[in-house]
Amino acid sequence: MSSSNNANEARYVKPGWFTKYVFNNFVQALTSIGISVWGSRTLYVRGRVSGELRSNPVNLLAVDDQNYLVAPRGETQWVKNLRFQKNGELRVGRKVQSFDATELSDAEKTEILRAYLKRWKAEVGIFFDGVSANSPQNDLERIAPNHPVFRLTFN
Repeated sequence: MSSSNNANEARYVKPGWFTKYVFNNFVQALTSIGISVWGSRTLYVRGRVSGELRSNPVNLLAVDDQNYLVAPRGETQWVKNLRFQKNGELRVGRKVQSFDATELSDAEKTEILRAYLKRWKAEVGIFFDGVSANSPQNDLERIAPNHPVFRLTFN
């Protein structure tokens, strides 16, 4: 696991071999045949440079009738592409949901991060620097800059 050490650089935690080549492929394969694993979806977004359609497994979080994507690993390629394109698709099997994405400010993220950790801490907790759903507000505020969050509006 590596992350950025320079305070001016965006944080990114690179996936290990097992996650990259086994776990993500397994979840994406299940999702592609219509089996959602705890809210899993396959995100499709066009590459900001290539224009090619890129895919990545993600967890769709619903909070108060709103839907969100959280980047536990930080500034991933899908985050950079979604920032640039501002839209994409989520798929489970043959079900396709097109959406527009709005990135949240750090101040808007804390309760979304709390909800995300409540649901998926066992899977992604290692990326949140010891912060959990039960952590004090100031801990969530501290980690918010490291985890991009997008509010989705389905078309």
